[in-house]
Amino acid sequence: MLDLMPSLKEWQPAATGQRCAVATVVGAGGSVPRPLGTSMLVSEAGEVLGSLSGGCVEGAVVEAALAAMHDGGTRREFFGYSAEDAFAVGLTCGGELEIHIEPLGSAPGGLRLENLQALAGHAPASALALIRRVDAHGGGAVVIPDPASFLVASSAELAALLGLASLGAPAAGRLLLAAAAQLEPLLRGGRTGLVRLAPPEGCLSGTAVPHGHATNPDVNPEPITLLVESRLPPARLLIFGANDFGAALLPAAQLLGYHVTLCDARPAFAGQSRFAGADQVVTAWPHRYLAEEAAAGRIDARTVACVLTHDPKFDIPLLETALGLDLAFVGAMGSRRSHRQRVDSLLAAGVTAEALSRLHSPIGLDLGAVTPAEVAVSITAELVASRSSSGGAPVRASSLKDGTGPIHTVNTAQHQETPWT
Repeated sequence: MLDLMPSLKEWQPAATGQRCAVATVVGAGGSVPRPLGTSMLVSEAGEVLGSLSGGCVEGAVVEAALAAMHDGGTRREFFGYSAEDAFAVGLTCGGELEIHIEPLGSAPGGLRLENLQALAGHAPASALALIRRVDAHGGGAVVIPDPASFLVASSAELAALLGLASLGAPAAGRLLLAAAAQLEPLLRGGRTGLVRLAPPEGCLSGTAVPHGHATNPDVNPEPITLLVESRLPPARLLIFGANDFGAALLPAAQLLGYHVTLCDARPAFAGQSRFAGADQVVTAWPHRYLAEEAAAGRIDARTVACVLTHDPKFDIPLLETALGLDLAFVGAMGSRRSHRQRVDSLLAAGVTAEALSRLHSPIGLDLGAVTPAEVAVSITAELVASRSSSGGAPVRASSLKDGTGPIHTVNTAQHQETPWT
């Protein structure tokens, strides 16, 4: 939903106050083109903002959204590949999507167009989060302007969303603790995820269901389901080295959504007009600048450092500093011979072998890159591969045509996470 907000102001149905419904991906399996949380707005005239699948199921979703606006109720739609019927509405990629459709303003406390317009008023790069209730027995949303410091226990709006007023104190307390344990890590990590909470009158699993009562909601109640979308300010990417390779990497990194800083100790190099597109240009000794930024709290675990100076007097103290910090990625440009010399110097400076194992050097994937532009593609490719494998097995870069299985890896755990972003 949050990705649609920059376009909402210019969308004519919203500007003219038409009735709308929002369709959101709340479940995904196999190879799917869009992740959990992807949303699409549909107006009463059938106009659309956004996309859920790149074209496979949008027509059917529009029809379902129009029907939902007509009857005023939320609904779930399921789409998958049908081998038996080649003309059936579904995903030709073989994946499965579960879509939640909710008319805006259809119920007391529900999500309203005014809520979305308020969201659209936030700067695209600002911190923001949205928690929506998407199970069959609830609705509504809570907007969180500062997800990094949000406390579940202090939010009256979230308590209302969970329906705590109708519960006794012990049950409400247990539900609030369970919500905090799952919601707060997602919010503070700037991630999207689906959170399921066992309803107070039952549990999600582990109890026998009496024969003949499998579909009875009193015996087997549906969990409270919350869709969390959290956005933090863009992660930082620090380019050290005002040279041809730094100039090529700068716009490539911005395409990936990074806030890019270029740092070089030499004013004549850093002051060139070709670096004016950086979000920040700094003239300072690289290791001193990095240490000062870390001390000021402007460096975090999402930060990327790309050392392109290719000069030991800059590289060694900078890498020694960088490898002592909790950064997402530290990479350095140079030949394998330069890398071996660099490792020897860092070991002599007291950097541990464990810390050196986090160094990506020579930086980039082996694509046969030669020109600065090609090297920039190589570096950004390694960044994508590294963040995709964060917390799991390393991603091995290879041609898709030589692989097997799903193209898109879907996290089947309760939380679907997007590391670093």
